[in-house]
Amino acid sequence: MSGAGENAKTVERAVLASAIIGSSMTFVDGTVVNVTLPVLRRSLGASVAQIQWVVEGYMLFLASLILVGGALGDRWGRRRVFSAGVVVFALASAWCGLASDAAHLIAARGVQGIGASLLVPGSLALISASFSRERRGRAIGTWAAWTSIAAGIGPLVGGWLVEHLSWRWIFLLNLPFAAAVLALARARVPESRDETITGRIDWPGALLVTAGLFALVYGLIRGGAEGLGSGVVVASILGGVATLAGFAWLETHTQRPMVPPVLFRSRGFTGANLLTVCLYAGMSAIMFVLPFHLIQRRGYSVVQAAAAMLPFVAVMFTLSRWAGGLLDRHGAKLPLTLGPAVAAAGMWLFVPLAGRGSYWSEIFPAVFVMSLGMAVAVAPLTATVMTSVNEAHAGLASGVNNAVSRVATLLAVAVVGLVAGERLAEGLDRVAWLSAGLALAGAAAAGVLVPAEAAGRRR
Repeated sequence: MSGAGENAKTVERAVLASAIIGSSMTFVDGTVVNVTLPVLRRSLGASVAQIQWVVEGYMLFLASLILVGGALGDRWGRRRVFSAGVVVFALASAWCGLASDAAHLIAARGVQGIGASLLVPGSLALISASFSRERRGRAIGTWAAWTSIAAGIGPLVGGWLVEHLSWRWIFLLNLPFAAAVLALARARVPESRDETITGRIDWPGALLVTAGLFALVYGLIRGGAEGLGSGVVVASILGGVATLAGFAWLETHTQRPMVPPVLFRSRGFTGANLLTVCLYAGMSAIMFVLPFHLIQRRGYSVVQAAAAMLPFVAVMFTLSRWAGGLLDRHGAKLPLTLGPAVAAAGMWLFVPLAGRGSYWSEIFPAVFVMSLGMAVAVAPLTATVMTSVNEAHAGLASGVNNAVSRVATLLAVAVVGLVAGERLAEGLDRVAWLSAGLALAGAAAAGVLVPAEAAGRRR
């Protein structure tokens, strides 16, 4: 019996290690690339639109295919699909590191996003399948803690690589980690799948949402350079909106929709997702422009620019568990209105920055207040999403919300060019106004739609 127990613990450790390292690669790439965008733009001679697509190429496929990735794992085997995602992500990372120009880097980032859409949902699915219900919460908490640390430390390591070696190493560094994950998964991680699932995957829905988001983002990014009056821009935006409307119609008329409309019959779920769009869009716009302000306007090194955001990671890591307890004491409405309002105040603090004050007098207060608001909101937001629907749909609801947060990032970065213009380093004040307004709109949506009772009461 002791041998069997030891073997089970070995499997659990292997699953957890594989999930943490695999997910961390995708999270770190997201944070590292943002802070190195000014260097990438100078090195590749890229335009503002091309730099936006370096982020958007990745986020487009991750946001639109992440639900498909989870469904494939349930059907074809979670370890198999997770491992396939690691392979695709690693090969695309090598392509990124060897890219000769901006066009190749954008294409490689798109393939990275496809790999991440298989890898990210697969990591949590492996944990859920390998840990008992009693041990699963702690395992997911461990996963969240370590991936948060990786996302915080990653930009510092990436910044050092950029300054002392080359920006290419932030992508090539993924290769040894991917090899370690694949070896560990093959040797120690058991295969699992959901034998009860029948029917086809919603491929038409995946195609429509990907095409719609691409057309919309293309129009918004091109509009930043040419203006919204351009015929191509107008046609692209209207085509994107029409295609996304077609996706919404399809989801109400197919037997196995990728995004079941039944979820949005819950006011709490709808309100939580509207808040997600507004809050994450506002934060993502700030995070995209801030490195340009710090590096090009204030003369920060890449490492210093990365370190400037460490208070955000520290506050989120320290307060998230406490914030989750607010639901038990006060219900969902209070943290989901107070948190975004505080985050909006932090975003507004970026507006008057002139570039002459010190980090501690100008940047730190804005980062700290914004992170405080996000910490108050994020854990209750996640819990509200999970508990606003029937328990049988909790996993799918979490996946939909995950996709929604990434769509918010995708759209926010697309709009930045329209708001900040070609000189991103000087557009922080305008982006900060927009971000603060979005956060307040999210707070208002949560205040109207999210019920006041504690999240523990399921509908």
